[in-house]
Amino acid sequence: MATKFDFNKSLKDLSDTDLSARISEDQQRLKKLEFAHAISPLENPISIRNLRKDIARLKTEVKKRELAK
Repeated sequence: MATKFDFNKSLKDLSDTDLSARISEDQQRLKKLEFAHAISPLENPISIRNLRKDIARLKTEVKKRELAK
């Protein structure tokens, strides 16, 4: 991701179904990364942290939309 601001700005354009699909895709990717890291260390273990933060941002946007309804 370029920046946190750009990431959050791009979330506004996504529909609810796109958000939930993106969350599930990112969670699967996170599981794969964590599994790969358990077997042999990743070159960039910070990518796991960044992916977790992106998932949290996605879930926050979903929660904001639920509360706005």
